[in-house]
Amino acid sequence: MRVAVLLEDRCQSKKCNQECIDFCPVVRAGTDCIKMGEDGKPVVFEDLCIGCGICVNKCPFDALRIEGLPDEMMKDVIHRYGINSFRLYGLPAPETDAVIGILGANGIGKSTSLSVLSGNVVPNLGNYEEKGDRDAVIEHFRGTALKEYFEKLYDGKIRAAVKPQYVDSIPKTFNGVAGELLRTVDERGVLEQLTEELGLKNALDRKISLLSGGELQKVAVAATFCKDADVYLIDEPSSYLDINERLKLASLIRRESRGKRIVVVEHDLAIFDFMSDNVYIFYGVYGAYGVVSNEMGARTAINSYLDGRIREDNIRFRDYAIDFQKRSSNREGMYVPVLSYTSLEKGYPGFSLDIGAGEIGKGEVIGVLGPNATGKTTFIKMLAGVEKPDSGTVDGKMTVSYKPQYISADSDATVDELLSSVAEERVRQQFYVSEVVEPMELRHLMDKHVDSLSGGELQRVAISLCLLRDADLYLIDEPSAYLDSAQRMNASRVIRRVIENSKKSAFVVEHDIYFMDLVADRLMVFSGKSGQTGSGSAPMSMKDGMNAFLKSIDITFRRDGSTARPRINKPDSRLDREQKSSGNFYYDE
Repeated sequence: MRVAVLLEDRCQSKKCNQECIDFCPVVRAGTDCIKMGEDGKPVVFEDLCIGCGICVNKCPFDALRIEGLPDEMMKDVIHRYGINSFRLYGLPAPETDAVIGILGANGIGKSTSLSVLSGNVVPNLGNYEEKGDRDAVIEHFRGTALKEYFEKLYDGKIRAAVKPQYVDSIPKTFNGVAGELLRTVDERGVLEQLTEELGLKNALDRKISLLSGGELQKVAVAATFCKDADVYLIDEPSSYLDINERLKLASLIRRESRGKRIVVVEHDLAIFDFMSDNVYIFYGVYGAYGVVSNEMGARTAINSYLDGRIREDNIRFRDYAIDFQKRSSNREGMYVPVLSYTSLEKGYPGFSLDIGAGEIGKGEVIGVLGPNATGKTTFIKMLAGVEKPDSGTVDGKMTVSYKPQYISADSDATVDELLSSVAEERVRQQFYVSEVVEPMELRHLMDKHVDSLSGGELQRVAISLCLLRDADLYLIDEPSAYLDSAQRMNASRVIRRVIENSKKSAFVVEHDIYFMDLVADRLMVFSGKSGQTGSGSAPMSMKDGMNAFLKSIDITFRRDGSTARPRINKPDSRLDREQKSSGNFYYDE
């Protein structure tokens, strides 16, 4: 079976003079395998396609895909958007008293599956010319747990609540006070409990438009669980939250699964592992198709995902594995200091910050960990010269490239124009092409306008833009937001390689422990009272820094025996008690 996909947002048919059609040997032989549609874009007829690949290779905009799939998969198509559009094969099954995790790359159907499970989309089972039919869906799943699920969903016997992926869109639909929004949806009478548990009390009297990303995330989660539903579908709940807030969120989700069905899409693998009972891996080709694996235990699924292969199904969906190499626990002596700073202090009305003296060397990445609103971004801004410390000095004449925490798409320029305006020479140099442009998958974004990018695409562009600038010091604030798990691991490696090979320096603020494990040489740990006081330590070794940080939030980590990835120990488990008693909250190197 051949699957043909046209990524319409990339197709520039007016610019290429129909090369994808003119060079096709099937067309030249007199058969219309591919022809121009009424909308001025090419249409590939899959039953005539011979899979020569010429149209794909001819397209300069990477807009065409021809993929070969087993014929037996046709019976598993759940939803298809159009003749040459995305299609989803398979569906996860929600289970009572369980948290079902969905793990996979962006653009391969995870959010589509949540829309189907919520009832907002009735799947068309591949018949894109007709609207989905509920009776046909129930019949399609005869003999499976999903048959009963859809019967109850469509009959109104169970109700689904959805936490949306992009919480920063909430102010566009509601501009009132946060407490007002939450009180209108509090069908279960649990608002007070949830606001206490999520730390939302200070946000209730403020307008939605004035809330931070983390506060918006917690409002969205609280609004979802305030609803009296039987099924909760949670799409990427940890973005903008610090690790302590993520752990509280994961514990809340696990508690709410009692007597309920919960399905979660999450890219922070440490948190995902901690809260998921069973997992479905989604794999496929971005924008073309997505396939849902069989259900697996959380540990097996995450290890398979990192390996890029599902052994049980004999499927390889990625041509490389993501591994966690153990590094030397003491690399400080390897670096020649290029920037130092004395103890720094900064005060605002209602907030004070102090930072311990430190330094950074050439080729070194220092990670910055700690709760939200304790001064991490303010510290970065002081190094960047955006903010001036009230006392203390930053020594070392260094040019700075800064990627802020919150990025906006307020430019109508194309990605190519934006990158070229900042780093015209570097964007074409072989080193940066191979180390930044290609691994960050920017090639197919070059002709897209910045204001049309998705959250994940915009994040990749922002990271790349920061690294492409000619600077001595790179300050990168929360680079993992809206990136899928593989993209996060990839971005961490891109940052590390560029800093090491160019002999530059970087501070990276991040809450994803996997990301930090891969990118950082040393750590700074922040503590304090959110929004009131903050204190940043001097840089310390990874082991000392992680020990100090994890002790402050009372959790322990171990390394997985197969992949060496970090794993959170279950609270009060044998390993948790042993590590706490020994003072080793962080896994041994």
